[in-house]
Amino acid sequence: MPASPLAPPADDAVRRLVERHPALRLIGNTALFPVRLRQMPANGAEIWAKAEWTNPGGSLKDRPVLRMLAEAAASGALTPERTIIDSSSGNAGIAYAMVGAMMGQPVELVLPGNASAERKQRIRAHGATVIETDPLEGYDAALREAHRRADAEPDRYFMPDQYANDNNWLAHYHGTAAEILAQTDGKLTHFVAGVGTGGTLTGVGRRLKAHDPTLQIVQVLPDAFPGIEGLKPLESPEDIVPEILDTSVVDRRIRVSIEDAYDLCMALAEVGIFVGQSSGAYLKAAMDVARETPGARIVTLFNDIGERYFSTRLWDQ
Repeated sequence: MPASPLAPPADDAVRRLVERHPALRLIGNTALFPVRLRQMPANGAEIWAKAEWTNPGGSLKDRPVLRMLAEAAASGALTPERTIIDSSSGNAGIAYAMVGAMMGQPVELVLPGNASAERKQRIRAHGATVIETDPLEGYDAALREAHRRADAEPDRYFMPDQYANDNNWLAHYHGTAAEILAQTDGKLTHFVAGVGTGGTLTGVGRRLKAHDPTLQIVQVLPDAFPGIEGLKPLESPEDIVPEILDTSVVDRRIRVSIEDAYDLCMALAEVGIFVGQSSGAYLKAAMDVARETPGARIVTLFNDIGERYFSTRLWDQ
């Protein structure tokens, strides 16, 4: 599978922002590579992963944040004097802080208190402010607090609201999914991903289903609290379901434990690939599909870099 050609963003608003800040050209066009572990089934199934940790912010979230902020600036919704505010589990927060710093925009991020220390340090390094909410209340508490602040001072804040912003999933529809189709020559049988904001699963799922309606979209579910950082459980009636999430593209759901995610992160590290816990979870689900489906060609994402979790239990094994 060839790597996708390096090309400028097709979207006018994104192109204009990238022209002003050329370092943003590093976002996207990530490599797709075969995953080879001794745990892989010997039945002809293949697993390929996109190296999203190589984005300059260290995660997949650079893609939607770039598009959301570019479109907001182009439309006039984001003016130089307004502060960008949003909630995040941490990776989108880093992307907001990084892109906001390039644009000269003040940034405030609302994170659950259990977001890793490395994420908070990176956000602060870009000059952004971190506001923490009760970790026991999960991502939804952070989302509610961000909305409360934005609603209370609408002239001060601009809130992209990644859970409800169509530019989130469109970044993956026009970017991530288009790259996958180019890199695989359109020949894949499954795509495996989880839900944080719903942008990846919705955008990639819609584009891949338009290409081939028989292609299977597999959603990864964390199995229990505190779950897997970056993935929403979406099983309690109290859970806020992201507005942009399109569950109609999902063909199957696979539950993954934090222990399985950790184990596969360690297995990847042993062969030189250093990624975070959601990547391990995605790989576990992809391996489940591979074992059941001889000859399958499965694509997943390795979402962020492993250094982001040194302060968690991930690397204590």
